[in-house]
Amino acid sequence: MRLPDAARAVGEPLPIAVLISGGGTTLRNLLERIQAGGLPLAVRLVVSSSTQARGLEFARAAGISTRVLTRSAFADDVAYGEAVFGACRESGVSLVVMGGFLKFVPIPVDFTNRVVNIHPSLIPAFCGAGMYGHHVHEAVIAHGAKVSGCTVHFVDNQYDHGPIILQRAVPVQDDDTPATLAARVFAAECEAYPEALHAIADGRVRIEGRRVIVTAI
Repeated sequence: MRLPDAARAVGEPLPIAVLISGGGTTLRNLLERIQAGGLPLAVRLVVSSSTQARGLEFARAAGISTRVLTRSAFADDVAYGEAVFGACRESGVSLVVMGGFLKFVPIPVDFTNRVVNIHPSLIPAFCGAGMYGHHVHEAVIAHGAKVSGCTVHFVDNQYDHGPIILQRAVPVQDDDTPATLAARVFAAECEAYPEALHAIADGRVRIEGRRVIVTAI
């Protein structure tokens, strides 16, 4: 199964929305790659779950439309998800990119295989509910793992469960702290996420069951 995509002319960038909750470092990385001409994406909307998210500043500086949708303003996850994806539909995006988005949103049928996330470990290790940010790196070190990394995956209705698109491994050093390991993993994320999104934008990604096939350029 190939990914659904809005009709677009050859060479036209893939329109995306980015969902954030905090610092927006993933968003900033993507915007820098787009500006440099190495990533065929157009960020049409940034949705934040927090009014205080610094990533909103990056979006506004780039002239990108923003929406702040806090979970507490909605009765349940379903209503929250409807608001988030309703905003994405209105913006006409083909893909939704989670960039440190910490709220659960059910994926509507029309966005199946059109939502992606990056997780700071090698799924299925050190993932699931409550495993985000420094919690992941603390758990990796406490377990004595020798390798960690990041995983780009499609999002379904379970935490860190959807089909895996791409993974990058990094070593865990004997003297690592959660902060030093996080920095090494984030450096890998800054390469892995653009690579995966570039493949999607190019139409080089297809899904066969739980297997994601990425065709080389």
